Amino acid sequence: MTKEELKKLEDNLWDSANTLRATGGIKSADYAVPVLGIIFLRFADNKYAVVEDDIKKEYEKHKGTRAEVSMEKLAIKHCGLYLSAESRYAYLLNLPKDQSLATAIKKAMEDIESHQDAQFQDILPTDAYAQIEANNAEILPELLKNFSDIPKNASGDVFGKIYEYFLGKFALSEGQKGGEFFTPTSVVKFIVEAIEPYKGKIFDPACGSGGMFVQSANFIEKYHKNRDAIRVYGQEHEQSTVKLAKMNLLVNNLKGEIRKANSYEDDCYKSENQFDFVMANPPFNVKGVKESTVKNDTRFTHYGLPKAKGKKDDKITDANYLWISLFATSLNDKGRAGFVMPNSASDARNSEYEIRKKLVDSGIVDCMVSIPSNMFYTVTLPATLWFFDKQKQDKEKILFIDARSVYTQIDRAHREWSEEQVQNLACIVKLRRGEGDVFLQTVADYIEKFQENLSTPLAMFTGYVEQYNALVLGLQNYANESKDKRKADKQKVLDDSGLLARLDVCEALKSVKLPNVKNIASFDVALLDNDKQHTVAKEIASTLESLQESIKTLTPKATVLLALFKEGEKLLRVKGDKSWDAGHKRGLESHMSLLKEKLDVLSYWESNIAWLQSRFPEAKYADVLGLCKLADREEYADEQDYSLNAGRYVGIALEEDNLTEEEFKALLLEKHEVLMGLNDEAHLIEKSIDKNVNILLSNK
Repeated sequence: MTKEELKKLEDNLWDSANTLRATGGIKSADYAVPVLGIIFLRFADNKYAVVEDDIKKEYEKHKGTRAEVSMEKLAIKHCGLYLSAESRYAYLLNLPKDQSLATAIKKAMEDIESHQDAQFQDILPTDAYAQIEANNAEILPELLKNFSDIPKNASGDVFGKIYEYFLGKFALSEGQKGGEFFTPTSVVKFIVEAIEPYKGKIFDPACGSGGMFVQSANFIEKYHKNRDAIRVYGQEHEQSTVKLAKMNLLVNNLKGEIRKANSYEDDCYKSENQFDFVMANPPFNVKGVKESTVKNDTRFTHYGLPKAKGKKDDKITDANYLWISLFATSLNDKGRAGFVMPNSASDARNSEYEIRKKLVDSGIVDCMVSIPSNMFYTVTLPATLWFFDKQKQDKEKILFIDARSVYTQIDRAHREWSEEQVQNLACIVKLRRGEGDVFLQTVADYIEKFQENLSTPLAMFTGYVEQYNALVLGLQNYANESKDKRKADKQKVLDDSGLLARLDVCEALKSVKLPNVKNIASFDVALLDNDKQHTVAKEIASTLESLQESIKTLTPKATVLLALFKEGEKLLRVKGDKSWDAGHKRGLESHMSLLKEKLDVLSYWESNIAWLQSRFPEAKYADVLGLCKLADREEYADEQDYSLNAGRYVGIALEEDNLTEEEFKALLLEKHEVLMGLNDEAHLIEKSIDKNVNILLSNK
C-alpha cells in the first residue's frame, strides 16, 4: 500500500469506528481497548493466513513419525499464534445473526490465549464486548465489517501502523491521561536508530503500550537480523495499558516480559547494571513522589536525589531526574539509553544541576537532541531526547543536535518526522561514531529511489504532448465540422466571443527535449563511493531542474487550452454532441496531475540526497551551524555551566537564506523600518476611528 492509500484507510477506519462509538453511547475509555482487540484479531488472522500452508505442509510431512509436532506448536513456532476455526476472522464476520457476536469474540480470544504461556493469559479484552453489544447490537458486526476492509495481503507493517494510528487517536480523544501509553512512532524510530539495539536485553520502565519494543524488533528486521536476538522487559503502572503492551508483544511475536509495577517503588528485574539498552518516554514533571520511597534505593541515589536543600517535607521536587538516574543505573558496562525529557530538564538548577553535573562528568552523556514542538498528541511541552552511551570512545565530548526545524506537518496542530527525516538525523549520530558506511548507504538508498521513480515521468512527457496536440486538433476540427449545424444567433455569439480565432492560433506542441539520464539509470548504488555519489547527485539535480523547467513551460499552455475547451463546451456545444470524443481532455488533465505528482516524488528524493551531502560533503561528521555541534568539556562545562540545551551550542544558520551576517542585519533593519511605518499608520487609523465614533455618539 502507498502512504496515501494507508492514510485514507486509517482515516476511514477511524471515522467509522468513532461514529459507532458515538451512536452507541460508549465512552472512549471503554471503547479503545475493545476496538484495538478487534484490530488484534484481524492482524492475528492475517499473520496466521500467511504461514498456514507452511504449517500444514510441515505437519503432514512428519505426521505419524517420531518427529510429529502438533499443529498448535507449529503455529506458535512460525508466527507466535495458533488460531482455531472459531478464532478466524471470517468465521466471526459471517456469524449468524441469531448468535451472540460478543460471546463468539470472547471465545475466540480465550482460545488464542489458551495456547500461550502464562504471561499472555488474560490480556485480551474478552469481557468488554458484552457491554457494547448490550448498548447497541449493531456496533460489533459493523466494526468487524469495517476492519475487514484491510486488504488480506496487507503486510504486518501496515497492521502495525494502523494499530499505532488508533493508539494515537485514542490518546488524542482521551487527552493527557490517554497519551500516557503512546509515544509518536517517528520519535521512537529515531531513538531506536540512534542506540542501535541489534541484540541484547531492552528495558523500558515506563513502557506504555510497548511501542519502543515493537520498533526495536522492526529495526532488527530492517537490517536483516534475527528478532530473537533481543528480549524485552517492561514495567507499566496502569493495568489496562499493561494488557495493551502484552497484546503488542503477542501480535509482533516478541520475547520478553511486561509487568504491572510502579517504577518508583518496584524493581521487578533487579535492574541495576543489567540492561544493554534502555528506552523510555516517562511521565513529565511528576511532583508527588515521596522521598521515603526512593531514598534508600541506589537506582535513584547513585547520582543524588532531586531534593530541595533545607526542605524537611517528604517530597521529591520533581521526578524527572529520578527517571534519568534510573535509566543511567540500569545500563550495563556497554549499555546505551535513549529517552524523552521536557526541555526544562536540560537546564534545571539546584539539586538537579548537581545530578546533571555528575552524569556529564561520568562521561556517559552521548547526545542531546532538541525536537520540534507539537510532536506529541497530548502535550505541547517542548521536549528533548537524551542519549547515554557507556561505551563511547571520547567521553570528553557531547553531540548536540537542534532538530526543531526538521519536521513534517501532519495537520494544523501536529507534526512528525518522515521516515527519511528519521534516517537523516540518525546519520548525524552515526557519523559522529565513525559509521560513514551507514551515511553512504542512506544516500545510496535515496539515489535508488530516484532511479526507480524516473522512468514514469519521462514517458509521461511524451503522453502529455500527445494529449495536448490531440485536444488542439480535435477542437479545431470540431469547430470546422460543426459550423453548418449552428444557427445564426449562436454563430453571432460565437463570433463575438473570439473563441474560433483563439482556437485557430493554437499550435501543436513540439516534442519535449528530455535530458539524457543514462548515467543516472546505470549508476550502481552498491558502490558506496562518496565521490561517485556526488557526481551522480549533480546529474540528478540537473535532470530534475530540466524536467521542472519543461513542466513550467507546458503547464500554462495546457491551462489556456483547457480554459478554451471549457468555453467551447458552452459556445460550441461540445459537451452535448455525441460525436465529440472527450477522452483527450480527460487524458490531458490526468497527465497534468500525474506528471506534477511524479516530479514531486523525484524532487523529494533529490532533496534528501542534497540535505545529507550539502551538510556532510565528505561523508564524515562535521559541525553544521544551526544543526549540530560536537562540544568539548571547555564548552559544556566551563562556558555553558553544564547546560544540555542544544540551542546554546549549535547557533543559528543565517546562511539558510544565502545572506551574510551584514546582509541579514541590513534586511532586519529594513523590515524593522517597514514595521515602524505600519505601526505609525495603524496609530493614525486608531485615532481616526476613535474620533469618528465620538462624533457619532455625540450626534445621538
